[in-house]
Amino acid sequence: MSEPDRTRRGATLRRAVVIGGGMAGMLAAAALSGHVDEITVIERDALPAGPDPRKGLPQARHVHVLWSGGARAMEHLLPGVTDRWLAAGARRIPLPTGLVSMQSQGWFRRWPEMQSMIACSRDLLDWVVREQVTGQPGVTVLENTELLSLEGSAARVTGVRVRTHQDGERTLDADLVIDASGRGSRATAWLGALGVAKPREEEVDSGLAYASRVFRAPEGAEDFPVVNVQSNAREPRPGQTTTIVPIEGRRWLVTLSGTRGGQPTGAEDEFERFARGVRHPIVGELIARAQPLTDVVVTRSTVNRRRFFEKVKDWPDGFVAVGDAVATYNPVYGHGMSVAAQGALALRENLAAHRLTAPGLARRVQRAVARPVAVAWDLATGQDILYPGAVGKQPGLAARLLGRYVDRLLLTATGRPLITKAFFDVVTLSAPTTTLVRPEVVLAVMRGPRLSRLTAPPLTQSERRVAERTP
Repeated sequence: MSEPDRTRRGATLRRAVVIGGGMAGMLAAAALSGHVDEITVIERDALPAGPDPRKGLPQARHVHVLWSGGARAMEHLLPGVTDRWLAAGARRIPLPTGLVSMQSQGWFRRWPEMQSMIACSRDLLDWVVREQVTGQPGVTVLENTELLSLEGSAARVTGVRVRTHQDGERTLDADLVIDASGRGSRATAWLGALGVAKPREEEVDSGLAYASRVFRAPEGAEDFPVVNVQSNAREPRPGQTTTIVPIEGRRWLVTLSGTRGGQPTGAEDEFERFARGVRHPIVGELIARAQPLTDVVVTRSTVNRRRFFEKVKDWPDGFVAVGDAVATYNPVYGHGMSVAAQGALALRENLAAHRLTAPGLARRVQRAVARPVAVAWDLATGQDILYPGAVGKQPGLAARLLGRYVDRLLLTATGRPLITKAFFDVVTLSAPTTTLVRPEVVLAVMRGPRLSRLTAPPLTQSERRVAERTP
């Protein structure tokens, strides 16, 4: 830290406000820690004291994937968080070793570990992060607090106006305001009221709905793999998927999804039938003997939506948007939390390199946040736009050619570990998409799979025996 910064620290406290107390907000607070003296997190809901559901996150009841690229970013922000998840009941799943997955071109083989994921409920993921962040000095959470407006001008945001039931309205001054308020963010309106130009937006809507239910896992299922059957967007029918993720408490979280014309419903007697009706019935077969622990929960708010804040001319100092406030994705791909984590890490890296009040800092951060957003956006929308009835910008010739290459790559990944690794490096947000067009990868894709495609799910005999037991 420079001498001027130390002098300022002694005279005036550096303050930041984070809008939203969910995963993205807590990660943003973690990124600010050490660079800001006072961090105030504004949360409209009451936050649970344990790994329990909260009102503002209904989607938590569905499968949430934390890929290794996101987990590594969180570990950088919060050292020890992975061990805390595991101690609380989460599992670290090696990929593709601990994965039984049928993707568009066939079954992945369970090669030795290439990447990984954290498997548990979203409530547990959030709670562990929240406990670690709120235990840091200088972090205050204002629950049941409504954000009314931003303070400042089109040139610089200087704070926020909030309202609580107890204290009424008041202004919180801040050197930096982070919008982590999620899918329902009103950042465009807040900034517009200050005279900031509206960002360009894009949407791709496949009409996706997803339904989830929790089951009691069979005895001996402590090491059971993640099981997933994905759709093939090239087939002229709705895309339907099924997924089992083992979560804490010897439970299976099962999520079904379907695009326009093929959505699952909330009917309990249709849940297993839907799972059996996708491209392979493995998930339906596995849950047939399992004991349901919850009702079926359905969510339909799944539009891919991106706000190009990084392209706004004359972006104001003192304001940054992160996480779902920037972009939301089809949850089937599981990129939301990982993108939020990498965005928060970009925030920390820029704070380490520049003064908090340095002109242009917010713009640099917003551009850095956009990089992982762009990767996840391309992965999600490139597939979703292909489904029947999808609404959005149709792919041009270059995108269609790239799509055909990716089809060939996925076929090759079923029987060539070099390509499997390249795929998982990208999909876990551990490497850039350019990984898929490295010369050695392109050459291997041209040659195709070295082994013939599997004709059945690669469950081991012991896993099959476990699945046949009654919970």
